[in-house]
Amino acid sequence: MTGQRSDARRNHQRILAVAEAEVAARGADASLEQIARTAGVGSATVRRHFPTRQALLAAVFTERVEHLCGRARELAGADDSRAALLEWVRALVDYAVSARGLADALTYEPPTDVPADAPDRHSCGGDLEAAAALLLRPAARDGAVGPDVTAHDLVTLAVGIALATEHHRDPAAQAARLLRLAIGGLSPAPAPGDR
Repeated sequence: MTGQRSDARRNHQRILAVAEAEVAARGADASLEQIARTAGVGSATVRRHFPTRQALLAAVFTERVEHLCGRARELAGADDSRAALLEWVRALVDYAVSARGLADALTYEPPTDVPADAPDRHSCGGDLEAAAALLLRPAARDGAVGPDVTAHDLVTLAVGIALATEHHRDPAAQAARLLRLAIGGLSPAPAPGDR
């Protein structure tokens, strides 16, 4: 029994290491069959450890997502709620642009009928939304963002920017530009007397 557990752990680690390399090279569409072949296991073994592509992608991105969630917790007590929220959103956009496949992994519509404590509810997207909410609540309370802005909106914005800039010559610079536009709004308020 103990041998099976250590074999399962080794398989899990090997599959995850191969998946990280494949996703880095090919993005979210990395072949599960190729991952299995490279890891030296069968497709059924991959599916036993990661029942869905989403589960595998979530595992690939978990460490960095945990870092972003930790950063949100650190920023949550900041005096300037707007600056804290924007710093975190910029970090999320930067990572979504630099981590090939993350934006694809986060393109989802959260389920409305899944209880908050259901196992499938805990995903990269769900974790990022919970982190965003920590910063969004004080920013909304302070009037730094509109009352109708949701944590899902923030994650969707980051995903959209990452997807839109994916094939740009300089994705990071273009993503930063688009985020500035989103933050500033497309139509800045007119100066007094310009009406």
